[in-house]
Amino acid sequence: MNILVVDDEREIADVIELYLQNDQYSVFKFYTGQDALDCIRDKKIDLAILDVMLPDIDGFQILKKIREKYTFPVIMLTAKTEYMDKITGLTLGADDYMPKPFNPLELVARVKAQIRRYTQYNEVGKDAGDVIDVGGLFLNRTSHECIYNEVPLTLTPIEFDILWLLCENRGKVISSEELFEKVWNEKYYKNSNNTVMVHIRHLREKLSAPTGNSDFIKTVWGVGYKVEE
Repeated sequence: MNILVVDDEREIADVIELYLQNDQYSVFKFYTGQDALDCIRDKKIDLAILDVMLPDIDGFQILKKIREKYTFPVIMLTAKTEYMDKITGLTLGADDYMPKPFNPLELVARVKAQIRRYTQYNEVGKDAGDVIDVGGLFLNRTSHECIYNEVPLTLTPIEFDILWLLCENRGKVISSEELFEKVWNEKYYKNSNNTVMVHIRHLREKLSAPTGNSDFIKTVWGVGYKVEE
């Protein structure tokens, strides 16, 4: 896989290059926008990491040029306080963004996630109804595959169905009653809530293994559970 890295802060570009090469990616590294555009024209690029602030052509202009002809993923790098950079980048067609300073390992994880999404959705042409990719979580209903932050997780059929339902309705609160009746296909009774709670707890334990963070599934007290957009 060929990764384009464009950042005029040489130390940052060098660190990104090092971490990507450690994961066996081929890296084309540049410090100016024009050199990056020349590379895009001459080489096959699978993903681009673009800094917003460059000395000649800003990252947004490069992104516009890319989207005129190419569909490969683009991750934008932006100053931590510049929230509008995120909005502008996503509007112009960026796939993700990272505020500076950032953890290089997290950037590599996001690179892997974007490449996986691109190859599996765009090139392989899988039915979008059989896969969900949200917040670092990848679910494949056909193969019963669950990957979170690049770590494969082993889920029981019930756990998978709960996670699928929550992700399919991300942003929406799903009540314990609705969860139980749709996943277990049984009528909901008072003690059914305990069954749901136990399975949610097990899911959170498994999801926390890759990151140590257990809040992928959020509890809305007195209402139910949800996964954020």
